[in-house]
Amino acid sequence: MGSVPVGRKKRADVTDGPQTFRSPTAVVVWWVWLLFAAANLIDLAVQGRDHLSLVAAAILLLATGVAYVTAQRPRIVAGSSGLTVVNPLRDHHVGWAEVTNVDLADLLRVHCQVQGRDKIIYAWAVHYSRRRKLTAEGRARRQAARANSGRPGFGGFGLGGYGGGGYGAGRRDLGYGSAPRTDDTSAEAEAERIVRILNEHATAARAETVWAEGTVEIAGASPPAEPGPEPAGSPPAGPEPAAAIETARSAAADPRIAGWLEPLTSTWDRKALLALLVPALILLIVALV
Repeated sequence: MGSVPVGRKKRADVTDGPQTFRSPTAVVVWWVWLLFAAANLIDLAVQGRDHLSLVAAAILLLATGVAYVTAQRPRIVAGSSGLTVVNPLRDHHVGWAEVTNVDLADLLRVHCQVQGRDKIIYAWAVHYSRRRKLTAEGRARRQAARANSGRPGFGGFGLGGYGGGGYGAGRRDLGYGSAPRTDDTSAEAEAERIVRILNEHATAARAETVWAEGTVEIAGASPPAEPGPEPAGSPPAGPEPAAAIETARSAAADPRIAGWLEPLTSTWDRKALLALLVPALILLIVALV
């Protein structure tokens, strides 16, 4: 009981600050569209003088709102107390100890416990294609098989065995037939890395929470006995019980434990709703007038 699990020290080192995960492609799309929409709105403001220009401007505003909620907003924030999933219209927050698993389907999925049942949150920020993953693995296996088959690079022209080592063998020594390198920078590899990081956070928080709860139970399981006569020759009582109780109190008072045990909360984002509703209302009014 006096020893601290490895997960406690590791958990403290991991959460130096919040980590944000989002799609780089979505960010690029958002800024490209924002520049495009701004240039077109300026052009319509300078040259547009008819009703059609007003309708086009309203459509641009609505499309910008759609780009904002689908490309700019989605992200995953791994904080010190819990995990926050920001989707186009809703925000989900859950404590780390309530996260049971993080995996991948077409989107990243966060499994958590809600009133004893498994609840799945789909994160729009991380996409995953099993077809692209299988295609890349199959291509890598075929390249590895060709590299290990021992075929010379130019055997069809009779140069494979030239001079003993062969021209093709020299090419292989220079890396021509070497084993293929895996593409660790692909979107699928990045998604798997994010899943691994989030699972490490959740596992470490669950382990530390169980340790803290067990420490409190053990320290408070039996009240201290009334002092009585000690048998002759017995060693004096040391400070271990007091130290154990103090450790249990500090574990129970750790504010991180309360944060990790926060249940799932889901809220609608007002800015995202306004980004869609206001341009849609403007477009409706302009179209009807």
